[in-house]
Amino acid sequence: MSSNILHKSEKEPDQVTAEKSGDRAKNPFLVALGDRVRDLRARRGMTRKAVSLAADVSERHLANLEYGEGNASILVLLQVAGALQCSLAELLGDITTASPEWLLIRELLGQRNESDLRRARIALGELLGTGGAAGSVSTRVALIGLRGAGKSSLGQMLAEDLGFPFVELSREIEKFAGCSVAEIQALYGQNAYRRYERRAMEETIQIYPEAVIATPGGVVSDPATFNQLLSHCTTVWLQADPADHMGRVLAQGDTRPMAASKEAMEDLKGILAGRAAFYSKAQLTLDTSAQPLAPTFALLRSQVRDLLKLPA
Repeated sequence: MSSNILHKSEKEPDQVTAEKSGDRAKNPFLVALGDRVRDLRARRGMTRKAVSLAADVSERHLANLEYGEGNASILVLLQVAGALQCSLAELLGDITTASPEWLLIRELLGQRNESDLRRARIALGELLGTGGAAGSVSTRVALIGLRGAGKSSLGQMLAEDLGFPFVELSREIEKFAGCSVAEIQALYGQNAYRRYERRAMEETIQIYPEAVIATPGGVVSDPATFNQLLSHCTTVWLQADPADHMGRVLAQGDTRPMAASKEAMEDLKGILAGRAAFYSKAQLTLDTSAQPLAPTFALLRSQVRDLLKLPA
């Protein structure tokens, strides 16, 4: 019988002392987890003994879990989730399992393909008033992709050609923070940087009805910010070969972060692989490694003008 839940005898000395003195303070997360296990068991109409047998976890350990007195391993939680016929996310209290409506929406979307999910996201945005109509284009053109893809150089050229303002979102982030991007991340951390990034995106959308926006490579890392981008901008993914990404970044004298390690190229490939599914949500895709700058810009200009229905 498998279990990784701590027995009372295995607790830390301070915890044992606290309980002996009558202080039964428990970790709030474990208490909430136990409440969910009991609620799910009740919803399924299962006794503790039935769950214990189905999960291959002793009743004592299950009781400890339900009352927030046991810190279960992930494998034990998987066994309990299986016995309760629910997802691990539901057991852990993921927001998408927080109410019957969330659960029903999850069920509707759970087995859908990417195309169906995209249509559902667009329809939901229209319903909630947070996005443009399906298939619509915006005169805010946002260039996305990893550093070294050509967003700044091609973005400036495109803005001049269209007669639109050019916005380098990284510079807007620095204006809000009063320091460089590197300093924001070093002093305040990644979460603070993402908040500045979201604020900069919101302000850019509010201020500029027409613009060419060069976005940071990690803009896809924050779903809220990326949703704003997809909803309010015409998006273009600028792709490049990993070697070109690396070479261009190094030529600019920028070694953060991917050129700072001995495994820089492998790190770069990993970043590209991890973000590609998000970058691919763009309406247009352009390979900036396929030809020199001038013909690359000509192709970008043609594709954007065609999408925006502007004269060639």
